[in-house]
Amino acid sequence: QVQLVESGGGLVQAGASLSLSCTASTNIVTMNAMAWYRQAPGKQRELVASLARGDPTYYADSVKARFTISQDNAKNTVFLHMTNLKPEDTAVYYCNAVEILDYGLGRIRDSWGKGTLVTVSS
Repeated sequence: QVQLVESGGGLVQAGASLSLSCTASTNIVTMNAMAWYRQAPGKQRELVASLARGDPTYYADSVKARFTISQDNAKNTVFLHMTNLKPEDTAVYYCNAVEILDYGLGRIRDSWGKGTLVTVSS
């Protein structure tokens, strides 16, 4: 299993910016996809942004033009830069790494971090 450690969460006011980091225990270049998810209280976990090999960068409609996902392969780290934060962005943010182990059998390794809390006050 890939170990993922998120950091950078905190309490900010609406309109502020915040950057999250996710550092992996392995070379993220070998991952098929790296992504950020979030889960707000009482809601299901949702995909926020992802970088998938061979696919365009994905952003949820609710964060387009405000959030940017990027990665630093030398540091095995994925970032989520968040701007113009809104109270509805309040959630625990999770880092996710997907590695396809066997294309023929469809076996994947899906790894998750423990999450970092982002709270946006109005």
